Formats: sequence, C-alpha cells, structure tokens
Amino acid sequence: MPLLKIENLSKSFGGLKAVSNLDIEINQGELIGLIGPNGAGKTTVFNLLTGVYEKTEGTMTFMDKNVSGLKPYQVTLRGMARTFQNIRLFSDLSVIDNVKVAYHQRTSYSTFSALFRFPSYYSGEAEMQRKAMELLKIFNLDDKAEETAKNLPYGEQRRLEIARALATDPQLLLLDEPAAGMNPQETHDLMNLIRWIREKFKLTILLIEHDMSLVMGVCERIYVLDYGMIIAQGAPDEIKSNPKVIEAYLGEEVV
Repeated sequence: MPLLKIENLSKSFGGLKAVSNLDIEINQGELIGLIGPNGAGKTTVFNLLTGVYEKTEGTMTFMDKNVSGLKPYQVTLRGMARTFQNIRLFSDLSVIDNVKVAYHQRTSYSTFSALFRFPSYYSGEAEMQRKAMELLKIFNLDDKAEETAKNLPYGEQRRLEIARALATDPQLLLLDEPAAGMNPQETHDLMNLIRWIREKFKLTILLIEHDMSLVMGVCERIYVLDYGMIIAQGAPDEIKSNPKVIEAYLGEEVV
C-alpha cells in the first residue's frame, strides 16, 4: 500500500475548480516534488491534505486510513506535518517554545496533572525541554534557543519551522516552497538539509517548490500541476524534457 494515495480529488470555490480529478501515490521513504505555475493548485492540495480545506470530491488515504474531513490537528496526530510558503512561526515566542508547542500534542501528562503541578507534569516538561534542545542542535539553532523567533534571520526561521514540524513526529512531511526568499547558497544548504533529514528521521517528503535547481536536485519523482490538473509525472529527467511541462511552466528545457 502507498503511504499516501489521492484519488479523484477535486476542490471547487464557487464556480472555480482549483483542483480537478487529482490522482497521486507516494510510497514510504520517497521524496516527491509537486510543481507548476502560480495558481496551479499546489498549495490547495496541501490545504486539502492537512484539513484546512474540505474536499469537493475524491478520497485521501494516508497510512491506509481515510483522512478526509479531519481537522488539522487530527491530521497532525495521524503523522502528517507541514510548513508554509509564508513562514508561520509563533513570532513572539522563543525559539525553543516554538518547538515545545509542537511536542505538547503528544505530552505524557494530563491537563489535571498540569493544573495541580503533579510530578508527572514536571518530568514531562523536562523531557520536552530535552527533546526540543536536541532538535534545535540538529538544526544549529541550540545557541539561539531563548531568542525571540521573529528576530532570527530568514533562513534560520525556515529551519525553525521545519524543526517545529519534525517535533510532531511525522511520517510524511509537506514542505511548501521552503526555498522561497533564499539566496543561492541558502538554497544549496537547504537541498542538503532536506536530503539529510529524510535519512535521519526516516521521512517521506512531498515538496512544493519553484526553484528548479532544488526540485531537480532532490526529488526522485515529480508531479506537474496546471489549472488544477496533473499534466505530467515522472523522474526529473523526464519532466524537464516533457513538451507539455516546458510549454505550461518551464518555458525552456531545464539543464
């Protein structure tokens, strides 16, 4: 069974069909790209998968269970986490508190224990602090744990957002334009980071990105959306020479 299977997925906003009869399969451990022009429906697909939008038609099966109709927090608990095209950190919280917020959904103590400050609360908080610091160290952010998130440079905010997503212990990580706003060196570093976290955390990754050097450099398979429909799928070499993709999106063959 695929880890994620999307069948005949459609989403309409009034008379506009943003996604139309979408079929996607992603297997455990794959790193898949989803590309296409602005307005093609890529982020709408992410919003459907993560419970932000309700589908109009179709089915979404994740880890052999139907995830249609779930709330975003329920999707996260099932093992699917995401980042956003526009960074959505808790900007006034500290770096470490941004990560600890994600750990709280799987906390080992009850609300009752937290309210009356039982020993299980203190031990649970200490464990979250330890795990959060370990994760920040992986992303070279441990020395900035107590800084306010909004004061981080842009590239570090991106890394923090990925770290926060990983704190939910996902099986599938959805990255929505992680290289947006990055310079070429930062994009190169991000490419290496994506490869590394897939191996380190045994993740499956679905990536939306406009930077073709990153997409062609890390993705094993690519789906191409145009006007809400899949117009091509295949390995990077197939995609970059596909006439439909060149006409609709790339404009010229990608070297």
